[in-house]
Amino acid sequence: MIYNPYQKLLGLLPKYPRTVGEVISSADGKVIVEQPGGGRLTALGEGTVGTNVFVRDGVVEGPAPALTIEVIEVGT
Repeated sequence: MIYNPYQKLLGLLPKYPRTVGEVISSADGKVIVEQPGGGRLTALGEGTVGTNVFVRDGVVEGPAPALTIEVIEVGT
């Protein structure tokens, strides 16, 4: 068997990253979350409009702290 350090590294990373965003709409067990870059996603779960939540794989994991979010774009 061949040892591949890159595959080992990929195995350490989470399959679905946890993101944060602000709830802009909530109804019928679903929320619409606006992410710091301006993108929106729909997730299953509850949240109060105007608060931040953690989302992973389309499911709200819970409330997120209201911290300042810095978006850094890397260009070529």
